[in-house]
Amino acid sequence: MTTSTPRPEPGRTLRELAGAGRLAGHQVMDRPTLDWVARNRPAGARVPASLPHRPVPLVPDAAWFARRRTASSIHGVLHGARVAALLQLLAHHHRVDATRARALAAAAACHDCRRLDDRADPGHGRRAADWLTAHGHLVTVAPGTPPAPEAITAVALHEVPHEAFTGAEAEAYRRHRLAVDLLKAADALDRYRLPLARWWPDLRRLRLPVPGWAPPLAHDLVVRSERARLDGATDAQAIEIALHAVLPE
Repeated sequence: MTTSTPRPEPGRTLRELAGAGRLAGHQVMDRPTLDWVARNRPAGARVPASLPHRPVPLVPDAAWFARRRTASSIHGVLHGARVAALLQLLAHHHRVDATRARALAAAAACHDCRRLDDRADPGHGRRAADWLTAHGHLVTVAPGTPPAPEAITAVALHEVPHEAFTGAEAEAYRRHRLAVDLLKAADALDRYRLPLARWWPDLRRLRLPVPGWAPPLAHDLVVRSERARLDGATDAQAIEIALHAVLPE
């Protein structure tokens, strides 16, 4: 027996649906939910007025997503672009050189591109890694250079808890530990887009130390970029607006 994927309920906000346990398979940000997110900015160290490294905007193409409607969902283009920006900031904090960090971030921007459901979708990381392997020429920041094995591994393992790694996954993690943990941390920091606080980042679950300014900065990126898109900006414009507001040059 199969069950159909719940559809969005007209007139109900993402936060209302989450509270009622009725989230659909396709979830899109709305103004009341975003207003709630904005009112609940996490405590943390003050975001530096000027960070030494400004991330390069890396925005995945909507056409790369397995389902076109997913591109506008909470696992869509804006999520991928924010994760790419956060990964670059975390990589710089952990002394990863900019070229390597940008290559990892380009792959990270597509980490959810094969996702089919905004609720649970086991295996979407592996599917995205396979897609990147076949379509790396579309994603790479250096023409003619395919995504590195560490980037492919990070995308494949980003959804898998460390304690659930198979033997092969554990071996891949040992080879590419930093890349995997950078993506896991960046992906976790973007959870401020989710409509219930209990789903927001729990830094204790991460294997990578995260600076105190990262949670409020990640929260601000969510609020600024999602509000810009609700106001009519394109995804690329929304990310530029958010980065400029949060990390002024």
